[in-house]
Amino acid sequence: MIIFLYGQDTYRSRRKLNEIIEHHKKIHKSGLNLKYLNLNEKSFEDFKDEFQSISMFAEKKLIIFEEAFTNQNFKENFLKKSKKFVDSRDIVLFYETKETPRSDPLFKFLKKYTKSQEFELLEGENLKNWAKKEIENYKVKIHPIALEKLIDYVGNDLWQMANEIRKLVSYRENKKIEVKDIELLVKPKIEPEIFKTIDAIASKNKKQALELIHKHLEKGDNPLYLLSMINFQFRNLLTIRDLIEKNKSPYTLLGEAKLHPYVIKKSYSQAQKFKIDELKKIYQKIFQVDLAIKTGKVEPETALDIFIAEIC
Repeated sequence: MIIFLYGQDTYRSRRKLNEIIEHHKKIHKSGLNLKYLNLNEKSFEDFKDEFQSISMFAEKKLIIFEEAFTNQNFKENFLKKSKKFVDSRDIVLFYETKETPRSDPLFKFLKKYTKSQEFELLEGENLKNWAKKEIENYKVKIHPIALEKLIDYVGNDLWQMANEIRKLVSYRENKKIEVKDIELLVKPKIEPEIFKTIDAIASKNKKQALELIHKHLEKGDNPLYLLSMINFQFRNLLTIRDLIEKNKSPYTLLGEAKLHPYVIKKSYSQAQKFKIDELKKIYQKIFQVDLAIKTGKVEPETALDIFIAEIC
């Protein structure tokens, strides 16, 4: 039997791998027939030796491969003898965290003849539902707005999300997680390029702002994710600018803005570059763009271009 786990979401794929390993250990208690081979360092001959070795205590073997797609010699030899491995009672598991080329003969074989599971990065409602369920596994609830803010702060990096959730449930124990808890404990994951984009907008540098947005898109970032980050930052700027208008000092902002110190540090000088009415108009424009994208009135990439063109 062959299993193939792959995809960009390494948190969920690693969790699935660990589940398979633990299940194997539970049934085959000796632990002597669980093998791990990194094919950056090992060869097909190493695998063949492990595969053909006599199983201790007549247990089923579980042989785990990582980085198989980097080893051309292994791929060629494995595919020549592939039927033997598919029909085996032992389990061969391919675990890939790097991008796997769809045109690769090994990939095509694994997709066709094995039990495969792809772990794509979670977005939108799928991400929200995953985070909510993860929190509820600790017997803790979260306020819907707090959940939205947690997603805004962390994005779809589930390694960071899981760490932040553990921190939050430990802090709240059996109480509901509120917005103030997110603002107090979770460091927002804002990419540096977003701050540069905001600076370009503040300077009315349309060319640079568009270049930075397209740099994100070319890297593969989701347009709605980009808009959510821009929305997140302009919301912060509006909060900080409002307090600046009331002659609050940067030190006072730490207590009154109810934002993470990291956000205040990064946003204070940016907020001074905008008038409060200007920020309110931009914030309203972001809402309109988001609605237009979600209702299918305009393509996401086009909507971002129009947004930048109109506010710069």
